[in-house]
Amino acid sequence: METLRTDCLVIGAGLAGSAYALQMARRGFKVELLALDGPLQANSDWAQGGIIYDQAQDPAALARDIMVASDHTANPAAIDHLIREGPIAVKELLLDELKIGFDRGPAGELDFTREGGHSHRRIIHAKDATGHAILAAVAHRVDEQPAITRRSGWVAIDLLTLSHNSEDLTDKYEPLTCFGAYVLDTSTGETVAIVAKKTVLATGGLGQIFLHSTNQPGSVGHGVAMAYRVGARLMDLEYVQFHPTVFAKKNAPRFLITEAMRGEGGVLVNAKGERFMDAADPRGSLAPRDIVARAIKQELASSGDPGVFLDLSAMKPEFVRDRFPNIYERCLSYGVDITREPIPVVPAAHFACGGVHANLSGRTSVQHLNAIGETGCTGLHGANRLASTSLLECLVSAKSAAIADAAGMAATDFRLPQPRLWESPTREADPVLVRQDMLQIQHTMWNYAGVIRSRRRLTRARRILLELREEVQSFYRGCRLSRELIELRNGIQTALLIVHAASLNPHSKGCHYVIEEE
Repeated sequence: METLRTDCLVIGAGLAGSAYALQMARRGFKVELLALDGPLQANSDWAQGGIIYDQAQDPAALARDIMVASDHTANPAAIDHLIREGPIAVKELLLDELKIGFDRGPAGELDFTREGGHSHRRIIHAKDATGHAILAAVAHRVDEQPAITRRSGWVAIDLLTLSHNSEDLTDKYEPLTCFGAYVLDTSTGETVAIVAKKTVLATGGLGQIFLHSTNQPGSVGHGVAMAYRVGARLMDLEYVQFHPTVFAKKNAPRFLITEAMRGEGGVLVNAKGERFMDAADPRGSLAPRDIVARAIKQELASSGDPGVFLDLSAMKPEFVRDRFPNIYERCLSYGVDITREPIPVVPAAHFACGGVHANLSGRTSVQHLNAIGETGCTGLHGANRLASTSLLECLVSAKSAAIADAAGMAATDFRLPQPRLWESPTREADPVLVRQDMLQIQHTMWNYAGVIRSRRRLTRARRILLELREEVQSFYRGCRLSRELIELRNGIQTALLIVHAASLNPHSKGCHYVIEEE
């Protein structure tokens, strides 16, 4: 087994991981950056709506909007931190350095849009592909840095801790401390140990453990599962946000329909053309996501229809084509001309509001282990995330963690022992069994731990998942590692953690909505 040594190991190359790597490389540290696939294979790349840039507006209004969207459960300190540091991070990196091509008005001024839950137009955007514009520019700058080594197709298996993985048996008496990770190089099938002074979980979300999701393939809560296995503190895992509007035409793939469409005047209607959201909430189609997603589910339950529709008739066709070109083209490729007809939509798993507990500098309960972006949980989102805070959170959490790490690295005496050898069986896993097990996880979570939950549904989900975990663990121990097998192992663990958290919380808040049973 090969062992690599570095200053920083970053697991995940989306916006949070890439921004952290860039910050640390510029401060003179060597970074290993792990990516499941290519530079743009991350949830950040699929973010359509935009990023908050609230310089001109009242910061107190943004704080209120975040708190209200969270169902009054968000961490005030995390909100204040985001509002204070967010505009600086956006201006420094995105506007001044990278000069991201955000949409602008006739005089060159930034164009601001509004999304659900926002009281003002405060979101800047690059058409309907803001995440792509940002991540592409950041990834390009990352790859210009000689201190950063991007490892595409390298998948983290487990974190290294002094308690479990040191060759020195006396290290088990040390405080719970991370010193890197075991990693699978999928191109060779070999396992590598990467020993690092700082390890950063930036693995993104967990939406792919549900049957319908807006997330990239492989988003199964890798960071949450790995952190749990070494004893890190987790928080708020029951709060999984479902995006209300995902394209839902028969025999076509699911893909995100940005909330900015409703911010620009789109409204949700049922199959009869009725605006059902007006009766559900005073804010109508611009209510926070948890409220809209539940209203859609309830509308479908009462009507028996397969989906609802997003009506864009209030917008001029040329505006729709110019403002939302990618969505327009993609819908058209599946036979829906959104300038002439409404878009069929349903909710889908979108964002994990909880995750690995972290402070405002990204520090977890495990020494030298950070969690940033969607993987970390500072309490910013509480029970439900406000639209267009996620990209901003990536930038702010990455910068804050890098500043704290860089300041403490020189003064810290790191214990970096030789890790134990990784031994892996040679028998290949049956891909049919792996796919079937993942499908069982996805169906179970969608049916019993989705938008609307009950005690009985969660009890059934837990029973199914516990039995499946035993099968998966036996399967995992007996087979040669692959990306799919690692995803299955982490997916089943993440699913059980969500169901457990949901079972412990009898109170409906935000994304976690529990119905009373007769």
